[in-house]
Amino acid sequence: MAERWRLMAVHAHPDDESSKGAATTARYAATNADVLVVSCTGGERGDVLNPNLKGDPHIERDLSQVRREEMKRAQEILGVQHTWLGFVDSGLPEGDPLPPLPDGCFALEPLDVTTEALVREIRRFRPHVMTTYDENGGYPHPDHIMTHKVSMAAFLAAGDPTAYPHAGEPWQPLKLYYNAHNREKYVAFGEAMEAQGLDNPYADWLKNWDKDKARTITTRVECSDYFDQRDQALLAHATQIDPDGAWFQVPRDLQVRVWPTEDFEAAVSYVPVVPVEDDLFAGLGDVADADALATKGDLELVYDNRKEATV
Repeated sequence: MAERWRLMAVHAHPDDESSKGAATTARYAATNADVLVVSCTGGERGDVLNPNLKGDPHIERDLSQVRREEMKRAQEILGVQHTWLGFVDSGLPEGDPLPPLPDGCFALEPLDVTTEALVREIRRFRPHVMTTYDENGGYPHPDHIMTHKVSMAAFLAAGDPTAYPHAGEPWQPLKLYYNAHNREKYVAFGEAMEAQGLDNPYADWLKNWDKDKARTITTRVECSDYFDQRDQALLAHATQIDPDGAWFQVPRDLQVRVWPTEDFEAAVSYVPVVPVEDDLFAGLGDVADADALATKGDLELVYDNRKEATV
């Protein structure tokens, strides 16, 4: 059997892998790729967001272990591999002024420390493609912003034999994508629901979405056959999702008809990116070609869409 493609999805917390790009990872895992989800933290400082589970003594006693068990179930549903990078959740600070982040948390770790940990995983798994968050973290959670920084630094360092020489043999991932937060999708969902006489669960949310901060969609992966796996994986994170919330109010048939893809934004690539792609591995040739390129050394970026953070 020919060697399969390899995709690494880097996320901040357990449950992020099921709410961002999950149908895509399920599709690739079921068809032609090995997929590794990396959770940078254990979600130790998360809140219980499911109103049906608030006050549960088992969850309150050991949320960290509960979230690990939830992640295991989600991993099995998506059919992916999984690893913990081993850092501690920073929590989402609230208040005015914001309180300081807790000592020892992921967002305060030296970038060299976090980058080396991810470089080690990249060199072990040898992904051809990586996905992560944009320069603003997708939303301004300190762990999401740190995940972006670590992913970008590790992507660029993994193929450099002088960088982190004790972290394994050099391997250069060839493309890195951001999970795209696409306003147009939620507008389309809302309009389609209203046309059917249904309440639009995104109306208030969209009012506060700055139209001038639209992302550049370079890649649309058709994955509607895996929407059920995506939803079941998200529901496996029972402490983190309200099963009656907006995530689950859009009828499945409407989702498939209106927006059957998950969307991505190419950030950096060592091969040309020609929008609009329909495959994260577009432009890489076959697996043998990509393997040879990833170990060639001295590659130069041919596509660079990085931006400065605005948060």
